[in-house]
Amino acid sequence: MKVRSDVLRVYQSIHIWTGIIAGILLFIGFYAGSLTMFKGAIEAWSMPPSVTLPRVSADKLDDLVSQVLAQDDKAKIGFSLHLNDEHQSPMTWYQQGSERELSMSHQLWHASLDENGQLLTQLSTPSELAELIDQLHRTAGIAGEVGHDQAGVYVLGVAAFLYFLALVSGVIFLLPTLTKSFFALRKDKGESRFWLDAHNLVGITSLPFHLVISLTVIVFAFHDQLYDGLKHAVYGEKPLFAQPAPDKTPYTLADLPKVTTVLAKVQEITPDYQVNEMTFMNLDNSRATLRLGLYNPNGFMRGPVTDFLYLHPYSLKVSNSTIDQSDKGIWARTVAVFFGLHFGSYGGDLGRWVYFLLGLSGAFLFYSGNLLWLEKRRKKQSSEQTRACRLMASATVGICLGSVAALAVSMLLGKWLYAHVSNINHIYLWLYYLVFTVLVAYAFWRGAAKAALLILPLCALVTLAMPMTSLVAVLAPSLGLWAPYSAATLGVDLVALAFSGGFYYCYRLTRQRVFYGPQDSVWAMPTKALSLESVLTR
Repeated sequence: MKVRSDVLRVYQSIHIWTGIIAGILLFIGFYAGSLTMFKGAIEAWSMPPSVTLPRVSADKLDDLVSQVLAQDDKAKIGFSLHLNDEHQSPMTWYQQGSERELSMSHQLWHASLDENGQLLTQLSTPSELAELIDQLHRTAGIAGEVGHDQAGVYVLGVAAFLYFLALVSGVIFLLPTLTKSFFALRKDKGESRFWLDAHNLVGITSLPFHLVISLTVIVFAFHDQLYDGLKHAVYGEKPLFAQPAPDKTPYTLADLPKVTTVLAKVQEITPDYQVNEMTFMNLDNSRATLRLGLYNPNGFMRGPVTDFLYLHPYSLKVSNSTIDQSDKGIWARTVAVFFGLHFGSYGGDLGRWVYFLLGLSGAFLFYSGNLLWLEKRRKKQSSEQTRACRLMASATVGICLGSVAALAVSMLLGKWLYAHVSNINHIYLWLYYLVFTVLVAYAFWRGAAKAALLILPLCALVTLAMPMTSLVAVLAPSLGLWAPYSAATLGVDLVALAFSGGFYYCYRLTRQRVFYGPQDSVWAMPTKALSLESVLTR
């Protein structure tokens, strides 16, 4: 396919500059987003098994609920039943806070039954590690609020728009040579050509995924503005999303149906789904709602893990559902599809692993894109690299790799300190931003090359220390640590071990470039520093 050279240059410029502007923030979003595919496993890994009370069979849940409601006024407002999650107690409810807000000081009650059918309860401060990772995914760690949403959500929305432009312009720019060089990884033509081929290959093969993610992030960030525009331009006084009339019948807790009755009703409505969770909300007022998390490994689910079915908790009338969208308007159906495609909660565990790898590939695209731009600028310079290039290199290494290292340090030290602090969530938060700030500052102070030679081995050592910590927990349980107690928690350690090997490999490549690469590059250290480094590493 032939495209005029001047047109190609325009699209190349669009691809480069939109990618450069958005890439660093999107790196954090994609890296953290890949980890959220196993949010439940990370949450379980971050807490000792002693926090979770023993499971009870479904036929004993009614007895459990009745005993809790007879003793605790907070549970009378709302509670959750966990039916198919080995990492959750059978029943939980909030003493302080709610699931709708992110707080470092939530207080959560757990309840179960002992062998004699007597009530067991305990109060805990739940670990928010997995939720904090999700916040990084949605905001790139940018603090502050705009209206009722976080400022980082809007910033990533703008970055996602630039990202979409970069994707489209990149495809157009590659069209003339796509068939010839699609699967070519030409290492014999130089390191720069190899990384460019790898960048293009990953980008093209995962293009549908990246288009979906870019568009869905834009929708998530600006859905309020989109809804307001549709309401004024199309719907007028007609509601955009139809809401059922509230049930004003006075109910009491005595009218609450049995759990077995609810399960039978769900089986009648959705026979192909299993109930993972039942959350009763606002039981003391007219906004009473029962939200059921329904799982079908062969279905296209619209939530992060499950589909949702909303019932009135007393009458069991259906008020809303993400499963059957046939009776909804076009916009409601469209939004539901966007949610499902973004979350990747379809295809079972295989689908989650695919999204996990695609998320990491996205992080690779942004990081390698910046490196390629810096390398191209080097070749255009006739003398030493400009200050702008060096600052961009420092920002790329400091922010991208610094966020990875900060998250790894928070996860590792959080596990070591869990038994020695009253609230581990503050430790997670302070550790992340402290380590991140220090590493970013170091990158700008010492330059990209020195920073990379520090941060990459730090990442390798910290991620290696995660499975080693589990080994220590087996050998010395008195330290207050805990070993993996399920396939999911073991999986977190094994993935950390694989990451450690990957970070060490990247360190070796970077070190090779620093020592033996072009000395006019931003990845080369000054001659004196290089000589000292040679002595220290031999």
